[in-house]
Amino acid sequence: MSGPRSVLITGSTHGIGLAIALELARSSDRLVLNYRENAKRADQAIARVRALNEHATVVCADVTQEEAVDALFEKVLLDGPLDLLVNTVGAFVFKPFLDTTGSDWRAILESSLLSAAYCTRRALLAMREQGRGQIITIGSMHAGQLRARPNTLPYAIAKAGLIHLTHTLAKTEAPYGIRVNAVCPGFIEGGEYTDPNDVRRVPLGRLGRAEDVAKAVAFLASDDASYITGVALDVHGGALL
Repeated sequence: MSGPRSVLITGSTHGIGLAIALELARSSDRLVLNYRENAKRADQAIARVRALNEHATVVCADVTQEEAVDALFEKVLLDGPLDLLVNTVGAFVFKPFLDTTGSDWRAILESSLLSAAYCTRRALLAMREQGRGQIITIGSMHAGQLRARPNTLPYAIAKAGLIHLTHTLAKTEAPYGIRVNAVCPGFIEGGEYTDPNDVRRVPLGRLGRAEDVAKAVAFLASDDASYITGVALDVHGGALL
């Protein structure tokens, strides 16, 4: 859409989520950040974003819980329509399948899949009434491919689910003027589970930066991408080629 817009970014007080918030701050009239814990980090993040957008706010809500998502959206929608939802929440666990507990499965699926499903549902209910809107979800570079991923099975299943969610909703929501896309990062510098040696697997010769992912999100959210929906845009420097 042209002009200022209203944006909600989940999990946006650190890492890729914060990079997206900083990237979108200049082009958004109203920007809402979200976090679940670590209020000190949230205060530091919102200070950085407000240096670019004085209308930015931050809301504490556990988006893995449906009731908390309902409360979050009640707050967000009080101030007007929502133009863009960016789902960035996603926990990770690296364990062999036989060592992965039921608690691990629940934590990963709730964080990496259900949080996006809950938030997207609430956003779509509002966007359908408006006749416009966008959903962008952060996946991962292997999410759209059926490849064996030992030691990361819950995460891989959750991220694959996000791609199916993206494709399905892109089709069902297009008649309502709503675009639904995903961005799939590769090895991101500073990531908790990124090994510096992973650079050897990247044809472009460097690890990705959170800002690389943020710029891809900004493109998909822009008018330049107005004819793009249902894509899973890889941002991995060629790592899966």
